[in-house]
Amino acid sequence: MKFTIIVLDSVGVGALPDAASFGTPPGDGGSHTLNHTLAHTGAALPNLARLGLGHIPTVQDVPTDAVQGGYGRMREVSPGKDTSTGHWEFMGVQLQHPFQVFPDGFPPEVMDRFTAATGTGYLCNRPYSGTDVIRDYGPEHLKTGDPIVYTSADSVFQIAAHVDVVPIETLYAWCRAAREILQGEYAVARVIARPFRGSPPDFERAGELRHDYSLTPPPTVLDALAAAGKDVIGVGKIPDIYDHRSFSEEIHTDDNADGIRKTIARMGADFNGLLFTNLVDFDAKFGHRRDAAGYGRALEEFDAALPQIQAQVPADGALLIISDHGNDPTWHGSDHTREYGLLLAWRPGIGAVDLGERTTFADVGATVADSLGAHWDGPGESFWAELK
Repeated sequence: MKFTIIVLDSVGVGALPDAASFGTPPGDGGSHTLNHTLAHTGAALPNLARLGLGHIPTVQDVPTDAVQGGYGRMREVSPGKDTSTGHWEFMGVQLQHPFQVFPDGFPPEVMDRFTAATGTGYLCNRPYSGTDVIRDYGPEHLKTGDPIVYTSADSVFQIAAHVDVVPIETLYAWCRAAREILQGEYAVARVIARPFRGSPPDFERAGELRHDYSLTPPPTVLDALAAAGKDVIGVGKIPDIYDHRSFSEEIHTDDNADGIRKTIARMGADFNGLLFTNLVDFDAKFGHRRDAAGYGRALEEFDAALPQIQAQVPADGALLIISDHGNDPTWHGSDHTREYGLLLAWRPGIGAVDLGERTTFADVGATVADSLGAHWDGPGESFWAELK
């Protein structure tokens, strides 16, 4: 059986009840990535509408007729609003405590070990926008060769370096060294290589060379699938998020368009198990940059490709379209927003199915395990029977 999940990274569908306690004051209460993007841009999403997008509570400006699909929204029970927290919960890991963040930058105990491991100095070491940090520190980096180290409201240690100054394999080695350092009390969810290119003031991130180094998660549904002899195929940054564990195949992508093309192609080839894709541009290119117009275009581009994706779902297969957090491009600041996760499902011949409000993102993993016959006794309640 072929089960495909596509994560529309950051396409949240409304603030969670506890959203006001997340983010900088006044918090994330009132954020709504999808509604605010549609209201700002007038983007039309007819194919997602046919799956039931407009029937999700609080979603506005989306038609609600002629639905053929399952629709709902998901609560995130883990205390966070970042990539790792959301994706880990999808696959059955509910965090009791949030990942460590460093709003004042990383302490000397970390940075001294980092400089000793890399033989370099460093620049910045504080929370910063990824595009702003290379604009502001790029010229000095070109002169010194010292890496630009920065973080955000998420649990990340990011290292930016120009591709003509620091060979990419050297940057990756620095990230691996940082990953070893950032354990225990200094553990962050991800260390991220952020190569960039160009000349001041026109630096640009080389997103196709980005690489994430994740903490190793506790046991997940992906491990259960692998133990059951199922294929686990990761497209985009998915394998990075789970520290590359239990994947039978990993497919790199450059952007959303590339991710969509490669997902469609791999869906059309043989496999028996899970194909798991993340489309990151919504978040990385448009949400963090508060580019509502770009966000709206990206939604329309995915919507236009949806019929091709659906055409690759076999009679006994299934497609889920979900999101891991919000990143409202009309909101204050530049960080993620604490929102409900999107949940849309499709199988050939399906009618309108109200999947309701799921109490945890882990229902996704439980459903995958149930559909593929893998043993999973961790968190989550399967909704597979509702899709048959």
